[in-house]
Amino acid sequence: MTRRIPAISVSGTETRHVHPPGVQGRRHREHPRNHSRRAPCKPRHGDHDGPVATPLPLLLDEAEGERGVLYGHVAKANPQWKLPPIGDALAIFSGPDAYVTPSWYATKQETGKVVPTWNYVAVHAYGPVEFFQEPERLLEVVTRLTRKQEGARAKPWAVSDAPADFIAAQLRGIVGVRIPVARFEGKRKMSQNRPEADRIGVAQGLAASDNHVDREVAPLIPLPT
Repeated sequence: MTRRIPAISVSGTETRHVHPPGVQGRRHREHPRNHSRRAPCKPRHGDHDGPVATPLPLLLDEAEGERGVLYGHVAKANPQWKLPPIGDALAIFSGPDAYVTPSWYATKQETGKVVPTWNYVAVHAYGPVEFFQEPERLLEVVTRLTRKQEGARAKPWAVSDAPADFIAAQLRGIVGVRIPVARFEGKRKMSQNRPEADRIGVAQGLAASDNHVDREVAPLIPLPT
């Protein structure tokens, strides 16, 4: 899966406020809902050789558990599902991000004491992972994932459009993933530690960029109202 593929549809769950060391200023509440149209999800768990990661789309069922349950699937050929989990799995949902050149800072003209940085938004979901192979459960997961992706199309494709025996054969090639969410952590670094004049310069620089992702980040920079 590539960056910014739709991953989940969620609402209402609170997340923990987390900031990288040294970042000061306004705190923000992040939630997977805010980045569901761009979120590469990487459920990870460890074995004796260290963490293992697989990018894949996930959906959140809020009707299950206190914080919801993430569902997805991996290829049966993927060895990750055969490894014994050590601790919780981690699903990473990445929002918009952008390089910030110090040339945009007013401080550059004043003191020259500036360096580049990177702005980003991310949500991490933690919880125990379960892999399953029951055909009925797999069919439900792929049906819901497909419905999520196809829902906005004028003529959405449905799993039931394909022959049942063909779908059954496809299901034999995947393994389901279930992660009851124990906690969410939301992170946002959007130049909130910079002086107001620097933030204005960053927002203007990103807004004028030829890169559409940079332009997505521009309105996320905190500016005076």
